[in-house]
This record gives sequence, structure tokens and C-alpha cells, in this order.
Amino acid sequence: MSDLPTPQTPEGQAALAAVLAEPARALVAMDYDGTVAPIVDRPEAAVGHPRAAGALRALAAVVGRVAIVTGRPAADAVRLGGLADVSGLVVLGHYGLERWSGGHVDAPHPHPGVAAARHALTALVAEGPDGLFLEEKGLSVALHSRRTADPAAALAAAAPRVEQVAAETGLIVTPGRHVLELRPAGTDKGAALRALAAETPTSVVVFIGDDVGDLAAVAALREMDLPALVVCSDSVESPPELRERSDLVVAGPPGVVSFLESLAKEIVS
Repeated sequence: MSDLPTPQTPEGQAALAAVLAEPARALVAMDYDGTVAPIVDRPEAAVGHPRAAGALRALAAVVGRVAIVTGRPAADAVRLGGLADVSGLVVLGHYGLERWSGGHVDAPHPHPGVAAARHALTALVAEGPDGLFLEEKGLSVALHSRRTADPAAALAAAAPRVEQVAAETGLIVTPGRHVLELRPAGTDKGAALRALAAETPTSVVVFIGDDVGDLAAVAALREMDLPALVVCSDSVESPPELRERSDLVVAGPPGVVSFLESLAKEIVS
């Protein structure tokens, strides 16, 4: 008997059937934080789920392409997830600005506004509540409120200044779970997913996400002329919009890993 969960929508069921019928033409892509790794207070401590690398390795051996699409630097996701030996894996970092594959990272030069934004946000952190902190990401910079006494209030209070800094430095603001990230314009997870699908003979896409930044990928999938299965890695902090637009909801990283394992097993059975 199959352990593979059944999507709640007819479109999701059709997409899953397409994956099983022709796995060599399937693209399976996912976020990193909140999907294959838990959400934690310190970004540098977001180690991948213990079975995630094995699940990705098994799936990469039987489908056309497996990819991680993350706001993190690509190499950070590879290191924290223990993914360096997942053959064929592609990791798109910074929402697609950089790419890791086969142990190598291709990345553009940093946008000149990032250094100026970092300087301005450092002053904002110094004036803000205890627990507000910056995450240095190289091609972008992120302001986190998760460690404050009231994360939602702290982020709301900082948001006007963050928007002002973005306007002054030529960057855009990308919101997430208790975080505002300043990064260059020009790409998002939707554009990254479109590019991945165009690289290989893709006939069906599976995408797994958990946060606001993943909605662009969902929107792109709904516009593409391909069957698509959208999976929400659910937690109490996942945005309702993502749950509503998903074909299948699973219980956080453990649920994601179980889904990946079951999908690989079903393909080879």
C-alpha cells in the first residue's frame, strides 16, 4: 500500500499522476528553511532535517531535476543541509541571483546599495528593542525580529525605516516570517522556477514552500502551461494564502521529508 498522500485538489492529483507516469520530465523544487530544515531563532543553526539529504538523493536519482530555491546564499543551504553529495542537485540562492551545482557557485557582484543598507540597518538595530538583529547574506541583508519580546510589533515598528532605506539604496524589501530582507530587484522565486523549468524537458512541476516569499513561485506555476503540484509545509506561522493556494498540505519539515521519500519510493516501485 502506498504511503504517498493524495492531493486535495483535482489539479494536484493530475500533476502527481503526471510525475509518476513520466518522472524523467519532472522538476521537484522547494524552499530550504521551513521545508527541509526547521525554522529556528538563529539562521546559522538551521540544520537540515536528519533524513532530508537522503530523501533528496533518492529523488534526484529518479526524476528529471531536483532543486532548492532559497533566499539564503546557496552555499549556506548546501552546507547546513548536508547536501553537497546529492548528485544532480541545483541550489538557487538569493531567490535565483546565484546558483550552486556540482560544488561550484556562480554569483553576480554585490549590488552597491547592499553595503549602504547594511550600515543604515545597523543603526536601526542599535536603536531598536533587544533581540532585533541583522543577518549578513552577502548579496542582501535581512532584519530579523524573531528574538524580540514581540516579534510582530518590533517588525512593524521597523518597517517604515526599512522601506525608506530600500528606496534610498535602490533595493527592494521582501517580507518573510519575522524578517524583512533588502535585496536587488530583478528576480524572485517565480522567475527562478520558470528558468529551471526551461532548462530541461519539463512536463510537470512540484513545488514545496512555507512562507510569503514562496507565493511568487506559486503564482508563476499557476500561469505556466504545465501540470503543477503545490505543497505547503505547514506550521502555525505559514501564511494562510499559501495554504489556500496549495494542492497538498503537510506537517512541516518532517512531513516534507516523508513526502519526498514516499514519492521516490512510489516512482521506483
